[in-house]
Amino acid sequence: MAFTVKESYGMSDLIEIMKMLRGENGCPWDKEQDHHSIRKNFLEEAYEAVEAIDKEDPELLREELGDVLLQVVFHAEMESEKGVFDFNDVCDEVCKKLVLRHPHVFGDVKVENSAEVLKNWDNIKQKSKEQETFTETLESVPKVQPALMRSYKILQRSERSGMINVKPSPLDMFIDNKDTIDKDTYSSLIGTTLMSFVNFARRVGVDPEEALNKACDSYIDSFRKVEDTIRLQGKEINSLSIDELNSLWEDAQKK
Repeated sequence: MAFTVKESYGMSDLIEIMKMLRGENGCPWDKEQDHHSIRKNFLEEAYEAVEAIDKEDPELLREELGDVLLQVVFHAEMESEKGVFDFNDVCDEVCKKLVLRHPHVFGDVKVENSAEVLKNWDNIKQKSKEQETFTETLESVPKVQPALMRSYKILQRSERSGMINVKPSPLDMFIDNKDTIDKDTYSSLIGTTLMSFVNFARRVGVDPEEALNKACDSYIDSFRKVEDTIRLQGKEINSLSIDELNSLWEDAQKK
C-alpha cells in the first residue's frame, strides 16, 4: 500500500487516509463499519469536544475536534462509496446554507442586533425546509437529543411562534421576580429542583429521561391541535391573547 508519511497533514490527506482504511487492503474493522455501527461514536466525540471547551484546554480541544472531523469524513466516505455524495458535497451544502441564512452579510438585508439575526435565521430555515406550520418546527427537534435539551429547544421554538406562557406553572412567580434574583441563585434553585425530581422518579421506578420525552411528545400534540384550530379560524398564534391561548390549550388536552 503506497503511502507517504508526512510531518504535517491537511484535509485532503485525511480524506485519502479514510479511503485507504476503507479500501481493499485497508483495516478490517474500518471496512466493517456502517452509519449505525458508529452512530454512538459521533455522539461520544461531540461530548468530549464540549468537555474540552469547558476545560478551556486548547490542546485537548484540537484533538477532540479532530475526532469529530474524523466522524464526518468517515460517514461521508461511506456515502461516497455508494456514489451518493462525498465530503466535498458536504462542504458545498453547508457553505450554501451559511450564505443563504446570512443575508445581512452576503446580501442586502439590514439587521440591528443578534435577535433580528436569529429571527431571520428561523424564518429562512423554515422556508428552506418547507415547513408550513410551527408544529413542524417543533417536530424537527431531534428525538435522539437528551430529553432535557429536547424539551428546552421545543419550548424555545414554541415561544418564538407566539405561544407564550401557555399552561401556567407555579414557578412563574420566580419569572415575575427575575430582575431581583441573580442568575447564580436561579441556577442553584433549578439544579436542586431538577435533582429532586430525578430522585423522586428513581424512587418511584420511573425513568426521568423517558418521562420527559413522553411529555415532549404530548406537548407537541397539544401544540398541533391548538395551531390547527387557530389556522382554521384564519388567524395567527401571536394575534391571540394569553387567555385565549390557554383556553385552546386546555381544550386540546381534553381531546
